Amino acid sequence: MASLFLLFLNLMLNNFAATNSLSSSSSLSCHNHTFSSNRVFTSCTHLPSLEAHLHWNYSPSLARVSIAYRAKQVPKGWIAWAINPTSSGMVGSQALVAFRTSNGTMRVYTTAIASYNPSMLPAQISLPVSNISAEYVGNEMIIYAAVGLLLNGSVVNHVWQAGASVSSNIPQIHSTSPPHLQSMGTINFLSQIYCLKNKTRNRERERT
Repeated sequence: MASLFLLFLNLMLNNFAATNSLSSSSSLSCHNHTFSSNRVFTSCTHLPSLEAHLHWNYSPSLARVSIAYRAKQVPKGWIAWAINPTSSGMVGSQALVAFRTSNGTMRVYTTAIASYNPSMLPAQISLPVSNISAEYVGNEMIIYAAVGLLLNGSVVNHVWQAGASVSSNIPQIHSTSPPHLQSMGTINFLSQIYCLKNKTRNRERERT
């Protein structure tokens, strides 16, 4: 019995260590990332699917967020990040889409997701967007943009997505595997900043 208990305890400890290591690795990948053109973002989170991260600076007085959404992607694929101001799913989301064109340059634009079979063509969305751009660096596609006025304040429903192909400059349908169907959530830009600041304070206390 004692040997079985020790074996069970050892398995539990190994599982905890592996989980903690993965979490630490994801956190480091998020906070230690360096962007081009000296861009700096005060907050970030590792998203739970599609090997994606969201970085941002939030201005409460302007109700506006400047974001960098980055995700692993093949050169022929596409990525998208969206805010849904009216619901928690894909339909109704106001999206930023990016992909590489045939000449190797990045194309990025806004589009509204009005159904489960959207056109994915460029279109005006209900949220103000400025300073939108994209790049492909180190097997990652990155979308930059400033979004807002956010009428719901700092708490938003967001959706992120990726597809493997683009045809005639139109992103093609994405996979329906679990990671793609689970790529949505709610984020509070202010509370994330608060958490990150608290983590920084805790590290500073540990050093003193």
